[in-house]
Amino acid sequence: MRIDKLLANMGYGSRKEVKKLLKDGGLQVNGEVIKDGKVHVDAEKDTVMLYGDKVEYREFIYLLMNKPPGLISATEDANEETVIDILQMDDQIFNPFPVGRLDKDTEGLLLITNDGQLSHQLLSPKRHVPKTYFAVIEGEVADRDVEAFKEGVTLEDGYHTKPGDLVILKSGLTSDIELTITEGKFHQVKRMFESVGKRVVYLKRLSMGPLKLDEDLELGEYRELTDEEVEMLKEFRP
Repeated sequence: MRIDKLLANMGYGSRKEVKKLLKDGGLQVNGEVIKDGKVHVDAEKDTVMLYGDKVEYREFIYLLMNKPPGLISATEDANEETVIDILQMDDQIFNPFPVGRLDKDTEGLLLITNDGQLSHQLLSPKRHVPKTYFAVIEGEVADRDVEAFKEGVTLEDGYHTKPGDLVILKSGLTSDIELTITEGKFHQVKRMFESVGKRVVYLKRLSMGPLKLDEDLELGEYRELTDEEVEMLKEFRP
């Protein structure tokens, strides 16, 4: 990779700013001062130092966020604050994007990355990657709802969903449930409950495939995935 492209990708400035860095003689590759941005380096083998600090090149970034309500799952929006807006600039420079969507008022696990291949792998309808949600429901959730979800329910637009695994945690005037589904239709959890005459009043995603929400993360906080978590996601086969 060209050294000016590597530095720009790592957030050290625009191509023009990187050109000035090089001209000032602050960059060394394997101990040799490099001033020409066209010079190619091997990011894995060569030692790149900028003003005495080692430049660690990374192609991909993997972030686990506990999404707060009020943010939309998008990279940018003219009117609304997005989940990308609350990332540190050091993370934004990788141009990451949310893997799938959580509604604006929905909380919980959101994977953010710039790894398009992994995103496709997790979102592909052919993969049937399970996603588990905790929800508070207005109305009494009963065994008949469990059975209905097990068969799949018909939404208001006529679409018949794939089976969902509904677990009742508490039943009453409001009910606490966990629901695992393998699709991601627009507002799917809310629409599934509407199909049986009930309303979701609180929704939180707990897991996506093998990745679980880190309960140590406060709403709006995020952390990088561990190497083990990244490997687990890449190797996951439902």
